[in-house]
Amino acid sequence: MISTRLARALRDSGLSWTPAVGDWFRIDRIEADEDVFILSDMIVEAHHYDTGTVLGFNGTTEWALDSVEVGAALWLPREHQLRGLLGPAFVSLAPGFTVTATIDGVPQLFRADDAEDAYARALLALLDSVTAV
Repeated sequence: MISTRLARALRDSGLSWTPAVGDWFRIDRIEADEDVFILSDMIVEAHHYDTGTVLGFNGTTEWALDSVEVGAALWLPREHQLRGLLGPAFVSLAPGFTVTATIDGVPQLFRADDAEDAYARALLALLDSVTAV
């Protein structure tokens, strides 16, 4: 699973999230920092309104929580989502969790302890290169 630190860095670098079934997220508050939720049609459901998206907790008894605005949630994109977001910049994933991505025309290596963090580091570099222009 992507680290909370990298998920925050991606969000802060402009990665937007449209909640979809199967997405993983955390409530971005210290007291809920370790809890991971998964959007589903049964337990946590995204409700889209003109005023914004709200994540509704249906039938949750262990929390006194009915819903939370999507801005208070921290998306934890998974490996396939991160790879997809890299798009044509993605070159390869090598053993040892090393992602090669072409950023600003230059192939770069991004190593991590797991594939998701390696993809996240590459995506962060890509987002930062776009915002630097």
